Amino acid sequence: MELISLKILIGFVVGTLIGLTGLGGGVLLLPLLIFVLHVPAIMAVGSDAVFNFITKIGSSVVHLRKGTVRRKVVIALAVGSAPGSILGVSLLAHLRTVYGAGVNDFIKVAVGILLICIPTLLLFQRRIEDHQVGQPPTAKSFVGMVIIGLFAGFLVGMTSVGSGSIIMMLLLLFYSYKPQIMVGTDIVHAVILTGVTSLLHYRLGNVNPSLVGWLVVGSIPGGIAGSYLSTRVPVLWLRRILCTVLLGTGARMLWSAPFVGQLLRQHF
Repeated sequence: MELISLKILIGFVVGTLIGLTGLGGGVLLLPLLIFVLHVPAIMAVGSDAVFNFITKIGSSVVHLRKGTVRRKVVIALAVGSAPGSILGVSLLAHLRTVYGAGVNDFIKVAVGILLICIPTLLLFQRRIEDHQVGQPPTAKSFVGMVIIGLFAGFLVGMTSVGSGSIIMMLLLLFYSYKPQIMVGTDIVHAVILTGVTSLLHYRLGNVNPSLVGWLVVGSIPGGIAGSYLSTRVPVLWLRRILCTVLLGTGARMLWSAPFVGQLLRQHF
C-alpha cells in the first residue's frame, strides 16, 4: 500500500510540475522512476512513454479544436519520428539480447546526456525565441522537418525523453511559428510519437501497466493543481530551479554508470 501511495504521489508531483512549468513529462518522470522507485531503466523508459502518451491526449484534443495545430508539420515530423522510434527501440532490444541487464547502463548514459543537454537548452529558450531567425516553412523545408522527426524519434525510442522538448527547440531554431501554434503542433505530434513508442515497448514487455495506472491517477489532480497555481507562483524561477536539478540529476546518472563514472572519476 505504501508503494502504491508513493507511485500516486510521484504522479501528482510530476503532473503538478508539468502544469506549472510546461516541462515535458519524460524529462521529469524518468529520473524519479529510476532513482526513487528503482525501476529498471528499460522498464522505466517503456512505462514513461505510455504515461506521456496518455497524459498528452487531452491537451492535443484541445489544441486541435482551437485550430492551433499545423497538420502538415505534424505529418512531416511523424514521417521521420515513427521510423526513428522503431530504430531506437530496436537498438535497445538488440543491446538487451547481447548484454542482458547491461542495457540499463546504456540507457542511463543516454538519459544522463539528455538530462544535461535539454535543461541547458531550456535555460536559453527565451533567448532563442527572442533572436529567432527561422524562416516560414516551405515545401522544401518539410524535408528538414522529417530529419528533425527522425532524430527526435530515435532518442525517444531509446529514452522516452524529448518527444516535446527536443522537437520544440529544433523547430524554434529553424522555423518561424507563433508560440501557440508551436505548442499545439508539438503536442499533437508528441501523441503520435509516444503512441508508436509505447506500442513498441509494450510488445517487448518493457511496460508496467500497474505502475503507469497509478502514476496517471496521481497526475490528473496534479495537472489541475499545477495549472491553477501557474498564475500564483514565480514560474520562470521555478523552471530555472528545475532545470538546475535536472542538470545535477543527469550528472549523477552519468557518474553512477559503469565505465563512464570511472572515466570521470579518473579525470576529475
